Amino acid sequence: MAVRNIVLYPDAPLLQRARAYDEVTPDLALLAEDMIETMHAYEGVGLAGPQIGLQRRIFVMHEPEREPRCIINPEILDREGEEYGEEGCLSIPRVYAQVPRATRVVVRGFDERGKKVEFEARGFAARIIQHEYDHLEGICFPDRLDILTREEKLREWEQLRADMAEAIRSH
Repeated sequence: MAVRNIVLYPDAPLLQRARAYDEVTPDLALLAEDMIETMHAYEGVGLAGPQIGLQRRIFVMHEPEREPRCIINPEILDREGEEYGEEGCLSIPRVYAQVPRATRVVVRGFDERGKKVEFEARGFAARIIQHEYDHLEGICFPDRLDILTREEKLREWEQLRADMAEAIRSH
């Protein structure tokens, strides 16, 4: 297992729709392990392929009190309800906003061993799934915000990214 580097917004492939897998092969189980290790190393609850530079339809998630899971070629079949909740993103570190999401989703896809899965998720799990699914569609959470909040959060991110670059240059 290995911790992968995280792609930072707005770098490719974060802004592009990810491609589906034609088949689930044994190497995807190893990729899922790396993604889970990476997600934990960066203290996240979800991580999608594009966030590690992989333009493929795969994500991992770890809802508290549950086992981590991997979903390959996910489809959201149904959404219900709406609520705002705070979200951040490993690709836009230290920037948070209130993002509207469905309170319930039904998801279908495959696990890392190729087994077909279909399940319902509510609350926080539904939020994680929608956030990671958005990454597979080339959407980052600021895209879900009203224009004024989006501009404010993107300015905040630009400043943080400039500060990080300056800190790296000065060392």
